[in-house]
Amino acid sequence: MQKPKVAVIGTGGTICSIGVGPFDILDYGANECMLHADEVVAKFPEVHAHAEVIPVRYKAVPSPNIHFAVWKDLVLMMDDLVAKTPDLAGIVILHGTASLEETAYFLSLTAKVAVPIVVVGSQRPASALSTDAGMNLANAIRTAAAPASRGLGVLVLLNDEIHAAREVTKTSTFRLQTFRSPDFGVLGHADGDTIVFYRKPIRRAAPETEFDIRALDALPRVDIVYAYTGSDGTAARAFVEAGAKGVVSAGFAPGFAGQGDADVLKAAVAEKGVVVVQSTRAGSGRTFRGKRLREMGFLIADNLNPQKARLLLSLALTRTSDPAEIERMFLTY
Repeated sequence: MQKPKVAVIGTGGTICSIGVGPFDILDYGANECMLHADEVVAKFPEVHAHAEVIPVRYKAVPSPNIHFAVWKDLVLMMDDLVAKTPDLAGIVILHGTASLEETAYFLSLTAKVAVPIVVVGSQRPASALSTDAGMNLANAIRTAAAPASRGLGVLVLLNDEIHAAREVTKTSTFRLQTFRSPDFGVLGHADGDTIVFYRKPIRRAAPETEFDIRALDALPRVDIVYAYTGSDGTAARAFVEAGAKGVVSAGFAPGFAGQGDADVLKAAVAEKGVVVVQSTRAGSGRTFRGKRLREMGFLIADNLNPQKARLLLSLALTRTSDPAEIERMFLTY
């Protein structure tokens, strides 16, 4: 039987990293050695048992350096891969875990290909004793090739667990089970015998979205103001003065800014048309648009964490500055 074709794009990260020895599982970045996609695949040749793997060289960089230019490149690369390989079953993207959830959600809002896209990383470098890189890669390829993965938006695979890009977040610095979907849990599992799903996300996701970044050169500036006791609004004021078109307030749970930040942001909405979206620093749960937020002109992030709310607000501002329309988008995606 013919194996499904799965493309593997490398962007770097721990899954591509080589430390100085098998016990170098923390400071391996100092070795400054990252493999490209074809080199990672060659290091774990067992992945060929599951698919006809097509490695795609791109860049090997730490994930905190990944932003709009890389995301746009990935969207265009995936367009090209599907056009050139009509029978492509799926796409896997190797990525560092530090910002993996942001890339996954951004692509789930902007990718225009219908094949499954799975973003995968690892907590231990490819050179480490008992690395999770090889198994995560194999399971990501299996998940991308699985027909059941279609129509679920971009997926995230680590530690045998399959998550929705919108819901997943990194919760631990070093533990292998770091990626969790705190409100709703996993979509399914990559078990030894099969890829199995138990639920589907209902929020709209790629490729059926209204966002198209392929002709954009940049995103509008959107910053995050993190709530803490005693904040006097200095950071919020600096972001507004720097030209932010939008601000996400990572507020106290269940979702409100401290008075110092709230005063600055309320004035920014009224006087400069800045769009402020209220999220929470709690890590899970939705915010609500009560009387106080309505009076200040703030919108709500629903249950998106601050870093993901920032991405959706940035994309929304490429389409409109109408608060009602942006509110609709936060209830749609």
